[in-house]
Amino acid sequence: MANGGPVCGPISSYSRVRILHLVQTRSERTIGELSEATGLHANTVREHLQRLIEGGYVIQTSERRTSRGRPRTLYSAATGAPDASSPVAREKAAAAARRGDLMRRMLQTEASDLGQRAINQLDALIEHLEESGFEPIIDERDLTVELTPCPHAAALPEHRPLLCRVHLGLMQGVLAEAGGPIAADCVRAAERPEECTVQLRIVPAA
Repeated sequence: MANGGPVCGPISSYSRVRILHLVQTRSERTIGELSEATGLHANTVREHLQRLIEGGYVIQTSERRTSRGRPRTLYSAATGAPDASSPVAREKAAAAARRGDLMRRMLQTEASDLGQRAINQLDALIEHLEESGFEPIIDERDLTVELTPCPHAAALPEHRPLLCRVHLGLMQGVLAEAGGPIAADCVRAAERPEECTVQLRIVPAA
């Protein structure tokens, strides 16, 4: 795509974006529900879900039944919460932290004021964004992620609001899975389609 290169990863297909939106807005969806809501064949939905599970963005559980019968498989977004955590996402975050720490030692980078856990969250976030076709620039002082030019700028205008919401949700999940004080707050309003800045924030300790 023009502006920023091709979109990759979980948001490379708009059908997959629609499925992600559905599981982000309500957990424990069935194949039948997702198929009916998207108009996609059940086998197509199943293939998209498998890709999303392998990427660490969706988790599957078995239905708890109180009556006889085979339990259905339920699908939810991997949000990093204790009951919605993906082992794939946790391992990706840990691997990103190891690579980031190694690079900082090699470059003898000065310690960040944000602290180790926050920096490792940013390691995971940067890798997720790069895998998705973005070229992120992190401002640790202002807690922003600059994603201009956005690879989604060439998408249909009516698709972009959903793309932004879904990808913000994915970013929130990546940061939560990595564990630390940083959360993704919002996508800032932009004057031009190719502009994209995500605002982060520090979550006060409970």
